[in-house]
Amino acid sequence: MWHIWTIDDWEKNIDLTREGHRTGLRLRFDKDIDSEVRRACKEFAVFLRREYFFPIRIVVYIRNVKKLIAMDGDKVYGTFWSMYDDYNIEPHIRVAAGDYTDLCHKWGKDSALTAILSTIAHELTHYFQWINALKLTPIGQERQATNYARYILDEYAETREHP
Repeated sequence: MWHIWTIDDWEKNIDLTREGHRTGLRLRFDKDIDSEVRRACKEFAVFLRREYFFPIRIVVYIRNVKKLIAMDGDKVYGTFWSMYDDYNIEPHIRVAAGDYTDLCHKWGKDSALTAILSTIAHELTHYFQWINALKLTPIGQERQATNYARYILDEYAETREHP
């Protein structure tokens, strides 16, 4: 099956041997992020690093805000930023996790954490769309990111059910 998190079209554009080139997935947290959010994100990152290769370093910033302001001014839960076709500049992701307590009261802890992890997976799908230079419409990009986020979370859930 064709899986954009594992295809290697990026090899045409990215030189892993270039001096200073960094790979991998990193997390950075606002200092006042809830400890449960921090723990869940770190465990999810361990799974992602074990299962997938990140050919250009991607940093995911977990922010203690209810929503982020996107470049177009929209209020969103996550953003992916890159320099379009410049693979020498590392991209980053921002994820809003400041509504965790509200979500816990509304949906319960597991669903609240799932929402945050799903946003990370959604934005990472945009990363893989970018490194593989996929040509999609904006609606196509969002649909694919939403579908892959569900798929990645299902994959992760299977590892959690059978420790």
